[in-house]
Amino acid sequence: MKIPLQERIRSDFEGRILSGELAPGARLPIEQELMVAYGCSRMTVNKALSALAQAGLIDRRKRAGTFVARPKVHSMVLDVPDLAAQVRGRGQSYRYVLLRRARRRPDPERPAEGALAGGGDLVEVDGLHEADGVPLAIERRLVSADAVPAYAEADFLHESPGSWLLQHVPWTEAENRISAVGASVSEADHLKVVPGTPCLCVERRTWRGAEGITNVRLLFVGEAYDLIARFGPSQPG
Repeated sequence: MKIPLQERIRSDFEGRILSGELAPGARLPIEQELMVAYGCSRMTVNKALSALAQAGLIDRRKRAGTFVARPKVHSMVLDVPDLAAQVRGRGQSYRYVLLRRARRRPDPERPAEGALAGGGDLVEVDGLHEADGVPLAIERRLVSADAVPAYAEADFLHESPGSWLLQHVPWTEAENRISAVGASVSEADHLKVVPGTPCLCVERRTWRGAEGITNVRLLFVGEAYDLIARFGPSQPG
């Protein structure tokens, strides 16, 4: 049976993407080039590309072109993940870029900062997470200097603050708050997106017993990260 041309186009590019011939982020030929290469109409090409996009294999960006989709990084909603390990687990290279570090007093107009500091100082660290050299998330992290004295001197040139904390400071309780926000001008500049681009915001607090450890705000490029929760039915009381 003769395979419809749109299926042949879809199958050709699916095979090239899954084999690695076309790497994540690679640009596909424009529609006119595909029409010439396959001797078909724009509608046929569009149907093939739509099928690839629906399968999550390509991203079609208005006025920019069509690109091989970058793999998403997945995280459990109820977990405190090691972002570096997640990125590497997807077969991507990971890099953390330290943007700023400062030790300061908590802001009296922000009760959560006072509760975290517990009467002491806070260490504030801003950084950028990259996957395959592409910005994935921008992070602002506050850590209690009294709860984690060694944090102020830790080297974050080769390891992210989150990875360091998971390895050195056990936590007993965590709280996640998830929302969708538009990137500010400065955030967009670091993430290399247009200001106002929808992003996934994850705010997390962790404790060790009654002692606060860290408050962190992570802003992810929306199309590059998702959160997953898997659970079963609750048991009757």
